[in-house]
Amino acid sequence: MAKYANGKFTIKNAEKYIGKKVPTYRSSWEFAFMNFCDNNPAVTQWASESIQIPYFNPVLGKQTIYVPDFVIIYQDVNKRQHVEVVEIKPLSQVTMETAKSVKDKYSVAINMAKWAAADAWCKANNMRFRVVTEHDIFKNLKR
Repeated sequence: MAKYANGKFTIKNAEKYIGKKVPTYRSSWEFAFMNFCDNNPAVTQWASESIQIPYFNPVLGKQTIYVPDFVIIYQDVNKRQHVEVVEIKPLSQVTMETAKSVKDKYSVAINMAKWAAADAWCKANNMRFRVVTEHDIFKNLKR
């Protein structure tokens, strides 16, 4: 039995999905975010694991590739369009203060390197980078 929810997401609003492959969720949090993107009228387009960003992995000591979870395009209340790259992560892997184990601390170190590269890449491409945790998903996304 799998420890985490995973599977292929069934898209209801195919015209909004701009990814090249069927979206695969690897957690119930990613599944909830996919539902949010697919059903929220403010989200005009979205994709799952559609971009690759090079970064230096400080644990492995080498250059590698980071594939963020999502790219979303949405309109705010003033009808302005925004493009964001979104990573879904448990709070325990976001900061050293929230890391609960040595494994989480390694994950945080790698994530910080990934996210610094993603933030720079997004700024160069006129996008925003955001990390979304379980608190964001279950407090804000289910409105």
